[in-house]
Amino acid sequence: MSEKSEDLDELTPPIPKDSRAKSDSDICQKCPEDQWPDPGKTRCFPKVYEFLSYKEDTVASVFSIIVILCCAITCYIIRKFILHWDTPLVKANNRTVSFILLVSIMLSFLCVSFFLGCPVDITCKMRQTSFGIFFSVALSSVLAKTIMVCIAFKATKPGSSWRKLVEIRLSYYVVVICSFIQVKICAIWLSVSPPYQEFDHHSYPGKIIIQCNEGSDICFYSMLGYLGLLAAVSLVLAFMVRTLPDSFNEAKYITFSMLVFCSVWISMIPAYLSTRGKNMVAVEIFAILSSSAGILACIFFPKCYILIRKPELNCRNQLVKK
Repeated sequence: MSEKSEDLDELTPPIPKDSRAKSDSDICQKCPEDQWPDPGKTRCFPKVYEFLSYKEDTVASVFSIIVILCCAITCYIIRKFILHWDTPLVKANNRTVSFILLVSIMLSFLCVSFFLGCPVDITCKMRQTSFGIFFSVALSSVLAKTIMVCIAFKATKPGSSWRKLVEIRLSYYVVVICSFIQVKICAIWLSVSPPYQEFDHHSYPGKIIIQCNEGSDICFYSMLGYLGLLAAVSLVLAFMVRTLPDSFNEAKYITFSMLVFCSVWISMIPAYLSTRGKNMVAVEIFAILSSSAGILACIFFPKCYILIRKPELNCRNQLVKK
């Protein structure tokens, strides 16, 4: 016999000789919770542990490659923005908030690493909280951009009181306050009932699913609900000002990015609730990557196109001629 068979024999609990010979014996021994009986009900074999593994699941490696690629693209865009820091296109609609948005998107890509591999207590605590905080910073930055678009056009009128809001750097307050609310939710979550590693013995026969129990469902859905609120407000405001001159603002691009974000997460909910184990984790990872990539592409790719392919358009006369 092979070494694997010998190992299984060692794990098999002793069963009386008579019970091995009779399939309908009155003398039965229940298998331990981490083992599973063979079809003949005469021996116990260890259950298979299931999680999103780098070694056994190709999709985990694919996700890792996508994360690296998306982070590289984000770093390239950050580099382009730094090189063109003082140009009109980058300065339009608050370059500092744009930089914060790019960094938060890159961190959102990187937080996917907490979802891959065998979950333990520390990764269970980090995966949802890091995702919630990084996404809240990104959505707060988008919301700040949208609000400043609205205010900027109202402030152009002579004697307008909206000029004061532009002067006090309202966008920074929006980013800080909206992000702080999410940080507070996650801090309460970790202090009251944090996520932890859980072994699911009953969902699939012959398998033990290693997964994360979210702890407090109220805190978990509060975190997701707050992200949905930020996205909804950004979408509504951006849609309202989408008809303003496109050269001045990013309202159309913000509208498209929020439509992508909301569409991904709304379609993800039924798929997430109907799956278990590593498939459920894969669904959430896909939603994180696709929504982050949607925001990155819709908001920053048009600017990068001008910076790289049409640098002659990156001047004040071209931006204000409409």
